[in-house]
Amino acid sequence: MRTLYATDASAYREFPLAVAIPKHKEDIKALITFAHKKQIPLIPRTAGTSLAGQVVGAGIVVDVSKNFTRILEVNEAEGWVRVEPGVIRDELNMHLKPYGLYFGPETSTANRAMIGGMIGNNSCGSNSIVYGSTREHLISVKSFLSDGSEVEFGSLSKEDFELKTAQIDLEGQLYKHIKTTLSNPDIRNQIEDNFPKKSIQRRNTGYAIDLLKDLSPFVNNGEDFNFCKLIAGSEGTLTFITEAKLALQPLPKPHQGLLCIHFESVYEALKANLTALKYQPTACELMDNYILECTKENANQRQNRFFVEGDPQAILVVELREDSEEEMQQKVLALTEELKAEGLGYHFPLVTGADTKRVWTLRKAGLGLLSNLPGDAKPAPVIEDTAVDVNDLPEYINDFNEVLTKHNLFCVHYAHAGSGELHLRPILNLKTAEGHELFRTILDEIAKLVKKYKGSLSGEHGDGRLRGEFIPYMIGEANYQLLKDLKAVWDPNHVFNPGKIVDTPAMNTMLRYEAGQETRSFDTTLNFDQFKGYLRAAEQCNGSGDCRKTHLSGGTMCPSYMATKNEKDTTRARANILREVLTHSKKDNPFDSAEIKDVMDLCLSCKGCKSECPSNVDVGKLKTEFLHQYYKSNGVPFRTKLISSFSALNKLASFAPWLYNFTFTNSITSPIAKSLTGFAKERSMPLLHKKYTLKKWLEKKFTPSANLINGHVYLFIDEFTNYNDVDLGIKTIQLLDKLGYKIKTIEHEESGRTYLSKGLLDEAKKVAQKNFDIFKDIITADAPLIGIEPSAILSFRDEYPDLVNPAERKKAQDLAKNVLIIDEFLDQQMALGKIKSELFTDKPALIKLHGHCHQKALSSLVPTKKALSLPKNYQVQLIPSGCCGMAGSFGYEKEHFDISMKIGELVLFPTVRKQPKEVIIAANGTSCRHQIKDGTARKAMHTVEILYDALI
Repeated sequence: MRTLYATDASAYREFPLAVAIPKHKEDIKALITFAHKKQIPLIPRTAGTSLAGQVVGAGIVVDVSKNFTRILEVNEAEGWVRVEPGVIRDELNMHLKPYGLYFGPETSTANRAMIGGMIGNNSCGSNSIVYGSTREHLISVKSFLSDGSEVEFGSLSKEDFELKTAQIDLEGQLYKHIKTTLSNPDIRNQIEDNFPKKSIQRRNTGYAIDLLKDLSPFVNNGEDFNFCKLIAGSEGTLTFITEAKLALQPLPKPHQGLLCIHFESVYEALKANLTALKYQPTACELMDNYILECTKENANQRQNRFFVEGDPQAILVVELREDSEEEMQQKVLALTEELKAEGLGYHFPLVTGADTKRVWTLRKAGLGLLSNLPGDAKPAPVIEDTAVDVNDLPEYINDFNEVLTKHNLFCVHYAHAGSGELHLRPILNLKTAEGHELFRTILDEIAKLVKKYKGSLSGEHGDGRLRGEFIPYMIGEANYQLLKDLKAVWDPNHVFNPGKIVDTPAMNTMLRYEAGQETRSFDTTLNFDQFKGYLRAAEQCNGSGDCRKTHLSGGTMCPSYMATKNEKDTTRARANILREVLTHSKKDNPFDSAEIKDVMDLCLSCKGCKSECPSNVDVGKLKTEFLHQYYKSNGVPFRTKLISSFSALNKLASFAPWLYNFTFTNSITSPIAKSLTGFAKERSMPLLHKKYTLKKWLEKKFTPSANLINGHVYLFIDEFTNYNDVDLGIKTIQLLDKLGYKIKTIEHEESGRTYLSKGLLDEAKKVAQKNFDIFKDIITADAPLIGIEPSAILSFRDEYPDLVNPAERKKAQDLAKNVLIIDEFLDQQMALGKIKSELFTDKPALIKLHGHCHQKALSSLVPTKKALSLPKNYQVQLIPSGCCGMAGSFGYEKEHFDISMKIGELVLFPTVRKQPKEVIIAANGTSCRHQIKDGTARKAMHTVEILYDALI
């Protein structure tokens, strides 16, 4: 646990003394009392997506993300909400939508960033030119002070402010101190002269005493005093928040358009940004060519590049929202014409409707995508948070790039042009002494540049331990002393998150990677050359925490975390443990690790991370190789041997299927058999067909039609369909036959899926090589190999190229292009006009579709949806479920049964239960159908079964 919390999304790594997960406020108070007594720091933490090391430190990390997640009250009339700090920003807005209300600040991490962290960093986001930062929306907070006293900070009249200063407790001392400090005109002038320009919306340098000095009672007719202005952006260093009251706005105007302007240079885009701002956009976001290049290599983001033409050096996404479509279009036209008249931009696509989400998804993926560069040099989070006056931005960026050029560095540019802030990340190798030195040098030189423009070194990501060291230079030593004095009054014993903002250690100490650190290489069976080795594949994880989104935000990654809400069960945790153990272990076999085994236990190998993680951290693949290496020192468990031998055992059992079926259905023998094999007694088992295997039926019972006009296909008869889902296999053959396709089969190996899922890579490698050798010379685009079970047939696309002989990898990849899930094949043939709706019923039906994890990660559900829409009155709706929770053998195993069912209960089971009997439930995975049956008592059908039954 300490290892898991030693890092966040920043470049830092420091082991905490302990990790605490409080259940209620009394736990937090007890922790504060203990920490005060023992002089141990407390480090508040929510999602851990901070970029400046805010939640890393040698104290007790207090994770409130699991239990402090309640939305306490919504006041629709007054437009506010009360929440606990672990409420996720996007989920708050889901809750508020029926009220017509909205919490504005939106970080790129909004589907997992929590309100507590947003307050701590004073988060902004892409729409800050309209909504500002979290600070502007914070009405009041309830919190504990460093002495354990509970207080509420909110707006105070002059009279109430004076009453507070008269108190003799710690709260009174806070008001007394700030009154004494800010009543001094010399101090006020000193702050005015040295803090960043007021015109900069995003200024988070140090504590916000520059804002407090402009409140009543320090200025006449000023806004009422509120310490919330200070607490927002204080990074948990002053008080421990347990509740926040937030101001809300009406829902955004409904008619949205994104003008995605293409440019030949970043400088040109930033000049155009000044023109765009005249049209009151709700966002102006920049993506440079480095970001755009990264999106080409990401399976998910490649689909979101639909609006990109050619290879622009920069794209400025200008969001315009209006009350009517006509008003929005008029603004777009006027802006486009003005930009053309100024000679700015060369392509002006307008994106509207549902596609706008795809554009923002592409932009938000930037942070993780930047880490995809193979090798040790990565875009470093060191100067990515500088903000200047928006009018200064073009010249500032020119000066900025000159600094980098001097050091032979280049930089990615993305994010919030409309607010005068770009996220700028130079490529550094922080495993080298030179990289460590450059990390500091670059920040030092850019700090000087920012000060030249009177900008803010911290725009929205906070100071943390990264920029705190430079605050004295940025605002002057005298003002820095004011910050230190303020911290000393609020937290005299430095209990709350010390070493952040003030008194920070050197910014290039306690980095995630040590100077001169060697990256160990390992002899692996799967191929990790793309990442330059197994360890670097794990190091692709930069901690951005995309794997911490919940089922409410959709997607598959990460099903076990969605069910448990434990950091240990995230993709990030698994990558972190792999990195730590494999880097520092002294064992001959570093994979022989109880820590890795523990953190991998609830990985379902769903492959969600392969496509949804912006850094493409494929933990399913990492787990498979880990198990293979772990068994070398620990042997292969009996149940693992049993599961991996699924095909051989079923072949044996098929000689007397009645005996096998009786054993696993009889109330006496079934519990005994499951207990002996380590399977959950509550779980039903997959049964064998009473008469045939599919291969036997095909050989003895099938007579093809005479009129096979559409050519031939090869059918891959996987081990699951051959023995258990025989009726599905029969319908597949009959459907293809009736649609005019000649079915060819050839003797081949099983898919190897059971070997792959259990890490038996020597066996899987043999299977992969044999199947490759069988099919490599006969499968073409005109004679494809099609499969029924997604996890089996997609092995050709995913694992086989990593397992075959190295010289044949390219050919294996070429083969995979013509190996298709049957849904993909049907979709292709529909597009060619070979399969038409007239062949199917015109009766109406509603289909609710649950997608197979591997299909979602390695292919798409679009072909399935299109295929199921062949009957012209069939309506197909996707169930917004992630993994069903079965994941092959995972859900059968006794220790995993409960978590398997809990995953199913997130979305899938409740959705299925709500459906009337006439609604068809569709699920292509054999395990998915089994899970739906066990969890809801409903029969789910494969696409093939539904279409076969719909034939006229």
